Amino acid sequence: MSQMQEQLLLSKHIFFTSSDGTFYVRMRKSVTCPAYIAEKIQKGQTIMSENKRPDTQGWDTEAVRRRIISEVDAGTETGSKKKKHRKFNWKIYIAAVVLGSMLLAGLGWILANDLCALDKGNDTYTVTIEEGDGVFKIASKLKKAGLIELKGFFVLYEIFTGAKKDIDPGTYELNTSMDYRSLVNNMYDPDARRRAQEGLVLLTIPEGYTVQQIVDLLVENKISTKEELIDAVSNFDFGEEYPFIDSSLNGQINRLEGYLFPDTYEFSTEKSAVYAIDTMLTNFNNRVSGDLLAEIQNSDYSLKEIVTLASIIEKEAIGDYEERANISSVFHNRLEGDNGEVGNALQSDATIHYAMALMGLEDKDFSTDLDSPYNTYLHGGLPVGPICNPSLASIRAAVNPNDTDYYYFAYGKDGVSHFFRTFNEHLSFVNSDMYAPG
Repeated sequence: MSQMQEQLLLSKHIFFTSSDGTFYVRMRKSVTCPAYIAEKIQKGQTIMSENKRPDTQGWDTEAVRRRIISEVDAGTETGSKKKKHRKFNWKIYIAAVVLGSMLLAGLGWILANDLCALDKGNDTYTVTIEEGDGVFKIASKLKKAGLIELKGFFVLYEIFTGAKKDIDPGTYELNTSMDYRSLVNNMYDPDARRRAQEGLVLLTIPEGYTVQQIVDLLVENKISTKEELIDAVSNFDFGEEYPFIDSSLNGQINRLEGYLFPDTYEFSTEKSAVYAIDTMLTNFNNRVSGDLLAEIQNSDYSLKEIVTLASIIEKEAIGDYEERANISSVFHNRLEGDNGEVGNALQSDATIHYAMALMGLEDKDFSTDLDSPYNTYLHGGLPVGPICNPSLASIRAAVNPNDTDYYYFAYGKDGVSHFFRTFNEHLSFVNSDMYAPG
């Protein structure tokens, strides 16, 4: 409606009255008035009430009407401006919605990619879960390995799905293509749970460990007490099943040296120390059998001598089987040859270190003049017995050395052993920058 139309309609619904010379604005009762017109009339009445001058006799009735209408229109125009000022901005609203949707979509993709491994490559990493690792520790190890990106999200997954109870201690090969569920499933070890129920401990005896080191390892893993284990290896009568046991060493901890076969075992915490030791002796009997045992019996050496030589090879070797076979050739050449420079002395530092351990000496006490039957600098030929428990590879190398004319070897900074025919060749290498002292 135009302003002019409003003024005409307003004039139809009001009239002026005078009392004691004062004008008043009144609404005509006989005429139905639209609500918004009534509101304007009410405003007109308010305006008139503010003009409380009693001297209104000289007022022009038409002029007063025009003033009221103009004042009402001014108030209406101000309200209209305020309404225009509060007008809703659809552009800002739509932009906010679009931006929020994009942020949520991006966050959703990041979460989904980590949870479901949608685009994480195909790389394999090794992760070790220790006994007692909690959800945060496990998540940290997975993130450090590059298997997950969002550690906190994986923690929430573990908590809400109860995945932690499905993760067992152990070392696992895990791939970045695995989603959260696959990662958890691949850290589940049914054998570990079986062992836990049956009181078994999975334990690896490293190649080259001595009897003393094996006893300490068994004690550490609560297989038995130290006293019971030492008594078993030193004194227990295992009968005629193991003819290689030297009864002359009864009472000594090194009585079984060389014959506790290095391997991975399931030891029972509920059985005796003798049972654990017997398990390793049985394994030696089973491994050194058949063709290998026949080769040993057909050689120029006894089983004890082969195991003794193998134990020295085990301690001297740093590489693969080929290196062991070359080291074996050096010792065989010295034992069987006629080298005027060294005779038949093996000159192995490893034998002196073993003697020092038996005597309770420290590394600073090392000397090639140490008075011990294990000292292969002072005594020619093989020492009196094995100096550790060798691997099957070292035993095979002791029986089957490479055919060489090497008499010396030394370690290089390149991480391999270097072999020489003469002492001068050996000395030249030892004095060079390539030599890596052991």
